Amino acid sequence: MRLKPGHVQPVWAGHPWIYAQAVEGITGDPSAGDEVDVFDPRGQHLGRGLFSPKSAIAVRLFTRHQEALDAGLLTRRVEAASRLRGQLGFPSDQTNAYRLIHAEGDQLPGLIVDRFGDALVLQFGTRGMHRLRDAICRVLREVTGCSVLIDRTSPRTAASEGFEVGEALVHGQAEGLRFRERGFDFEVPVELSQKTGYYLDQRPLRDVIERLAASRARSGGAGRVLDGYCFVGSSSLAAARGGAGSIHAVDSSALALEVGARLAATNGVSGIEFERGDMRRYLEHVAPESFELVICDPPKLAPNRSAKHRALDAMRKLAQGASKACVDGGIVVLCSCSAAIGLFELRRAMALGARDAGRRATVLERVFQGGDHPVPAAFPEGQYLTNLVVQVSSL
Repeated sequence: MRLKPGHVQPVWAGHPWIYAQAVEGITGDPSAGDEVDVFDPRGQHLGRGLFSPKSAIAVRLFTRHQEALDAGLLTRRVEAASRLRGQLGFPSDQTNAYRLIHAEGDQLPGLIVDRFGDALVLQFGTRGMHRLRDAICRVLREVTGCSVLIDRTSPRTAASEGFEVGEALVHGQAEGLRFRERGFDFEVPVELSQKTGYYLDQRPLRDVIERLAASRARSGGAGRVLDGYCFVGSSSLAAARGGAGSIHAVDSSALALEVGARLAATNGVSGIEFERGDMRRYLEHVAPESFELVICDPPKLAPNRSAKHRALDAMRKLAQGASKACVDGGIVVLCSCSAAIGLFELRRAMALGARDAGRRATVLERVFQGGDHPVPAAFPEGQYLTNLVVQVSSL
């Protein structure tokens, strides 16, 4: 595959994607999932990747050398990823759940692997990587020693890439995911279909929420917390341990709320009220200035850039509702898990939403995914998670 002039510099600098519009021509007739070598217009080799002919991303590079993605390279990649997590302190007595393989961040594009204690949960994002499922599972078992492997690949992703989702349970037996995070004990049903089963990427935010609740509790100002889109209540647990007096946790999933209530009881945490509902409607009807801390962590609002404007409008309305529900001088945490809504867009939505509510927003902290979700420096698309910690005040 040869690139057009003007499309080389990002790839040379380390960007792992080759967009279809950047391709000048292809020699031979590669099929979906095949390995292809990529060259610049002068014939210099840029890397080798997996081919996705129907995607806007034609190739995802897995190496800058002319080497095959065989068992040897897979083993080296997984071992390197495992060493990195060890350097970051995973696993530990407090946390044994973390991302082991983060696709492009670990030079295995199209593969996500999360570790939950002795279980690994996999997601395949490309046909080429899914072809290697058996080999990948063998390597993962050899390197990690984990006894349970579960495939949670999205059927929508599989359909778009042209492969079929295989058996969910690849190896071992699993009734649920049992793990420890930040000192809390979790048991989450496998059928609770949120990503790989749990939002590991928001661990840094949960640290911040606990710290905020603790600091405001010391000053007498963190009594009431609203945890919107709470899932199983991990942020609620963090706020409770920080010293929040009462926490209202809202989510649309009855199963997630049931699990959340059970987790709170298991961990000896009281003061959390779980309620099923639509967070946007909840904010429309909640009394003004009801909470000292409001968390809004919605699902992905912009799955692609074509949905960006609609998603920004929705984010602005969430910011408005959260600002109205928050006391003067209180804290709003606004989250985006869409790469299309990054730091600049989220700040603007927060500012406009707060102004719609007659408030002024001041950014105190910016929180991103943790180090177990590494991002190549030349790959801004990999920074998909953005959280703003904002103080809202009277004008």
